[in-house]
Amino acid sequence: MPVVEFPFTAVVGQASLKKALLLNVINPRIGGVLVSGPRGSAKSTLARALAALLPESGQGDKSPFVTLPLGASEDRLTGSLDLQKILNEREATFHEGLLAKAHGGVLYVDEVNLLADMLVDLLLDVAASGVNIVERDGISHSHAAHFSLIGTMNPDEGELRPQLLDRFGLCLEQPASVSIEERIAIVQQRDAFDRDPERFIADYADEQSALRERIEQARRTLAAVTAPDWVYAHIAKRCEEAGVEGLRADVTWHRAAQAHAAWRGSDTITQDDVDTVEPWVLAHRRTREAPTPPSSPPPSSTPNEKPSGGQSSANGSGEQGQWGAMPPVAQNMRDSQPLDLPTLRLAPSLHRPVAKQPHSLGGRRKGDDLGQGRTRAALSSRPDWFATLIANRGQWPWRQLRYQKARTGQPVLHLVLLDTSGSTLGKRLLGQAKGWVDSLTRQAYSAREQMAVLGFGNDTVTPLFTRQRAPKSLEATLNSADGGGGTPLRKVVEEAGTLIRQWQRREPGLHIRTYLITDGRTRESVADLPKLGDCVVMDTEYSFVKRGQAARLAQQLGAHYWAMPTQESA
Repeated sequence: MPVVEFPFTAVVGQASLKKALLLNVINPRIGGVLVSGPRGSAKSTLARALAALLPESGQGDKSPFVTLPLGASEDRLTGSLDLQKILNEREATFHEGLLAKAHGGVLYVDEVNLLADMLVDLLLDVAASGVNIVERDGISHSHAAHFSLIGTMNPDEGELRPQLLDRFGLCLEQPASVSIEERIAIVQQRDAFDRDPERFIADYADEQSALRERIEQARRTLAAVTAPDWVYAHIAKRCEEAGVEGLRADVTWHRAAQAHAAWRGSDTITQDDVDTVEPWVLAHRRTREAPTPPSSPPPSSTPNEKPSGGQSSANGSGEQGQWGAMPPVAQNMRDSQPLDLPTLRLAPSLHRPVAKQPHSLGGRRKGDDLGQGRTRAALSSRPDWFATLIANRGQWPWRQLRYQKARTGQPVLHLVLLDTSGSTLGKRLLGQAKGWVDSLTRQAYSAREQMAVLGFGNDTVTPLFTRQRAPKSLEATLNSADGGGGTPLRKVVEEAGTLIRQWQRREPGLHIRTYLITDGRTRESVADLPKLGDCVVMDTEYSFVKRGQAARLAQQLGAHYWAMPTQESA
């Protein structure tokens, strides 16, 4: 029985999201929409309702709207070669996947931030080339795969990989709350739909039809929309001010403004078109805040004044400061050898033999270079039927059975919890701690592993570096973040535990090591909190008489304890 979707025009409010979705229908080359917001904010309702408004494809059928489930297999996404036909007729036949079905339409992913990394990698490859290629043992098939990618996500459930984030043309964040009037109207609309869906849809049939006609008209006139020279200059300047990487923002901004002009029925891009789509284009690409208007007084540079938009950094010890005034990454750590940390406790993978273990930060064997101690290709217990058919060249019974190759290593993620509170600002301790993080980053980069860094200070937890492949260095990022104030230890341990559970649900084979870098100067206890698994507490306290709080935290977390070397040996 087909699912009856709520009509697009019946959704209360959400004017910005509606327009962003419609612009992608008018010009699919915009690249799709990412919708971020809390639960129950009509994200998926509007996304699915868009299917009824899609135009006809070249074959006269409705353009496809395909949903990618989070638990989909690789074969379901990319397609597969039909083994049954090879067995029966000795003919290679392609069984199309979701990418082939979405060609010329929309590929929709609900909770896209929870999508398995394997599927994200495949989406990135196809989005970049517009071609899906399936290869098995010398047999290959390729097909065009052009689609608009629409994703919805709740930011409280984890971040989205930056590589995939940038592939979304537009990004909108839904408000956490709505007015009382809108809440009432939403419930009334939903109640009417649930009572009699067919009648409810019929009541909105005229509005839906009028909207489809307006979309078709805009699509027909899109190519005729022109842009004055000032549009290109304005977009380039604003993208430069926002610090966006690459030119995808510039191109997407122009395409979105062009679609908005066509939507209005104009043949020329105006300032209104440019301004309307600006926040949607830059929301997920901006690396610098918008410049302060000239009429506004510049932020005070007096050391004792709180900077604009900042937080008080005073703590019980009277120490305060911000990262701009903090010691930079210590030079001796920048040039140091890899840290001598406890060996990673990697659990055996189900996809590789137990005898071979990957080595990583602090866990190298003699003679191993970092990143080269991974397992060699091994065989799993799963037969590879395509390879078996080819190896036996059609003979029956088979003389040999081939097996699938096992995965050649266990993915590793290094999660750093860096204490940036006021008690760490003194002397050179914070600069040295930042140096440790940068040293870990460089080692992880060499091993092609992942990193994530959370800073905790000013009584808040701040993501300094979201989960992704480790860069060559994090020095600039570490030196530009805020710090000072109190030490929210429990908060950062709770948040780290939540992230670890989310990541391991998405990728069961992922091994996460957590580094808690702190001087332990807090009265909070974490003994009652869930353990963080493979964890190292790195003690930054430097004093002739140590309080030993970091060692206490390590005991409560069931973690390794690693003390800071003396200043002479650091």
